[in-house]
Amino acid sequence: MITILGRLTSGNVMKPMWVLEELGMTYERVDIGGAFGGNDQPEYLEKNPMGLVPTLDDDGFIMWESNAITRYLAEKYARGTLYPEDPQVRATADTWMDWKLTAINAMMRPIFWGLVRTPETERNYTEIDAAIQQGIKLWAMLDKHLGGRQYIAGDVLTMGDIPLGPQLHRWMMLVENRPAMPNLDAWYQRLTERPAYQNVCMIPLE
Repeated sequence: MITILGRLTSGNVMKPMWVLEELGMTYERVDIGGAFGGNDQPEYLEKNPMGLVPTLDDDGFIMWESNAITRYLAEKYARGTLYPEDPQVRATADTWMDWKLTAINAMMRPIFWGLVRTPETERNYTEIDAAIQQGIKLWAMLDKHLGGRQYIAGDVLTMGDIPLGPQLHRWMMLVENRPAMPNLDAWYQRLTERPAYQNVCMIPLE
């Protein structure tokens, strides 16, 4: 049995859940972290010494770090689809998965935390606006890359789409006066038509 430890509203927990939902696999999820707590308890830290979510338990095999979990699940259960066989296609997916970590995370954090998890009277709009301007530049890079492609690594969904999808939904929901990016907007539209993305990523922001 596959078990994901982590709260539903975590963008990082959404990654393995989206993979499993795309594959129609049965799994369990346990609320850990955030308001649920538990991620600072010895039992959890024994599984995940960072005390973050998610943690994956695949029939006794324990691992953490959401992108690593995404790659593991894709390779084990979706080789040839979510996990591309072609090394160059796979490298493209890997590149944008890592780009999400090095570029998108830092940009989205002040936007999401500032507009969703901070009371309006305490918001730092200077920081939020600066992050939005940086986000416009970053998403424009992906918009350019998506020219002539249906998805991140080509014309089919792969693991490369998984880490960016939850963050893109948050961007679309939180940033109203954003410039049109035809390729990015079309990619988002394709994602929103996928039942797994709807079920996992398109949930109320909190």
